[in-house]
Amino acid sequence: MTPLLPRSAGTRLPLFALLASSAVLLATRLFAAAHVGFGDSEALYASYALHPQPAYLDHPGLLGLVARFIGSGTAPSPLRAHLVTAVVATTFPWGLALTCRACGSTWYRALAGALVAGLAPEIAVGLFALTPDLLLSLAWTGAIGLAAVALSAAPGSGRASLAFAGAGLLAGVAAASKVTGLALFAALAVAYASGAARTHRHTIAPWVGLAAGAVVLVPIVAFEARTGWPMLRHRLVDTQSGAGLSLRNVGALLGGQLVYLSPLVAWLAVMAAREAWRGREDAIGRLLLSCFIVPAAALVPLCLWSRVAEPHWMAPALIALVPAAARASHGLSRRFVATSCGVAAAMVAAVHAWVLIPAAVLLAPASYDPRLDLSNELQGWPEAVAAVREEVAAASVGGTGGEENDLAVVGPHWVICAQLEAALRDEVAVGCNTPVADDFDVWWPRTRWRAADVLVWVTDGRFGPPALPTHAPLRRREVRIERSGRLVRVFTITVLARRAQA
Repeated sequence: MTPLLPRSAGTRLPLFALLASSAVLLATRLFAAAHVGFGDSEALYASYALHPQPAYLDHPGLLGLVARFIGSGTAPSPLRAHLVTAVVATTFPWGLALTCRACGSTWYRALAGALVAGLAPEIAVGLFALTPDLLLSLAWTGAIGLAAVALSAAPGSGRASLAFAGAGLLAGVAAASKVTGLALFAALAVAYASGAARTHRHTIAPWVGLAAGAVVLVPIVAFEARTGWPMLRHRLVDTQSGAGLSLRNVGALLGGQLVYLSPLVAWLAVMAAREAWRGREDAIGRLLLSCFIVPAAALVPLCLWSRVAEPHWMAPALIALVPAAARASHGLSRRFVATSCGVAAAMVAAVHAWVLIPAAVLLAPASYDPRLDLSNELQGWPEAVAAVREEVAAASVGGTGGEENDLAVVGPHWVICAQLEAALRDEVAVGCNTPVADDFDVWWPRTRWRAADVLVWVTDGRFGPPALPTHAPLRRREVRIERSGRLVRVFTITVLARRAQA
C-alpha cells in the first residue's frame, strides 16, 4: 500500500485543505452562534457561572469559572458563549498538528492528521458547545505535545524541565475540567516510568511536573471531602440505576463511535491504534500508547457497565492516536483517507443543515417525534422565557409574589431548570424537581421553593403537568414553537398558588 502520508511529501495540499476546512467551519460556527441557543447541558454549564464553587455534581468547577469570565461575572448569553467557542474550537486541529509535529511527524503528516481529526463530527460539531470537553481536549492535546517535547530534550535540561512542568499543569487543567482528565495523570506517569523513558525517569522534572498539576486539584478535592464526595456519589451511585454489562451498552459504545467519528474515520482510529502499538519502543511512542491505553482501560469498562455513559467519553483516549498515526511509517492509501474526510465532512454538513435550515424539518417523515430530536433543545427558549417573565410580572403586580420567598420559577427536571437559570440570571429564584438530587438542591433547595406562595411551573412535551399537593393551578398558557410551519415544541407555563391550610 502507498503510505498514508509519506515523509518526503510537501505541505501545500494538507495545509490548504486544513485552512479551507477551518475557514468553512469557523464561518458556519459564527452563523450558528447568531441563530441557536444553548443545549440543555450547555445551559447547566452556563448556570455554573452564577454559582461559583470548586465542583458540581457532574463536573469539576473550572468550566464555571470560564463561563463566568465569558459572561463578565454572570451567566453568558448563548451568542457570547458560542462566539468564543466557535473561535476556540477552530484552533483545536491546529494545536493537534503542533502536537503531532512535537511527536516527530513531518509537517505533511501532522497537518493531514489534524485535518482528519478536525472533520470528525465529534470535533467539528461537538466542540462548538460550551462544555467541559472543549477545555479537556485542548489541555489533553497540549499536555501530550509538551510531554513529547520534554522526552525529546536532554535529561535534566531547562527545556525538559519546563516542558514537563507545562505537561503536568495541563494535566491538572484537564482534570479540573472533567474527571476523565485524571486518566491523563496516570497515562503520563506510566509513560515517564517506562523503560523507554529511563533517561528521564531518574530525574526529578517529570514528577515535579505531575505534582504541580496535582496542586491545581487541591481546591476540588478539599471541597469534595468537606461536602461528602457528592460528585462521586452522583456519578457512580445516584445516576447508575439499572447499571450492568449488557449488549445494549456494547452497541451504544461501538455504534456511538461510528456516528461520532464517522464510519471511515472510526476505521482509521483502529488502524492508528495498531500503529500506536507498533511504535511503542521509544519514549514518545510509549507516551502515545499510554495516553491511549490507560484512559481506554478505565473508560471502556465504564461505558459497558453504565446505561448513562455517552460515546464521547472515549474521545480523550482517541486523541493520542492522531500523532501515533502521523509519526508511523505504515498506513492506508491517500484515497481512503480522502474518502474518509469526505464522508466525515458530509455528516458534519448534514448536522449543520438540519439545525440551521428551518425548512430541513419538512424532510422528516410523518412519524417524526420532535421530542426525540436533540436539536430541538436549541429552539424556542427566548419565546418561553419572555412568557415566563410576563407571568412573574403579573404575579408580582397582583400582590401574590415579589418577595424572595413568595415566588419561584420551577421546572420538573434539570434540563428545564438549567435553561431558565441561565436565561433569567438571578432575576427570580429557580427551583427544580428532578427525580434525583441535582445542583439546584444546593442553589435553591426544594424546601425553600415549595414554601413559596406562587410557583411559575415551566415544562415541555417531555414531562407531565405539575402534581404538587401544596399548590393549586391558577392559570395555564402554552408557547408553541414551529419550524417552517411544523410544530416542534410546546412549552407549558402554569401559575400555581399555595393552597389554604386546613
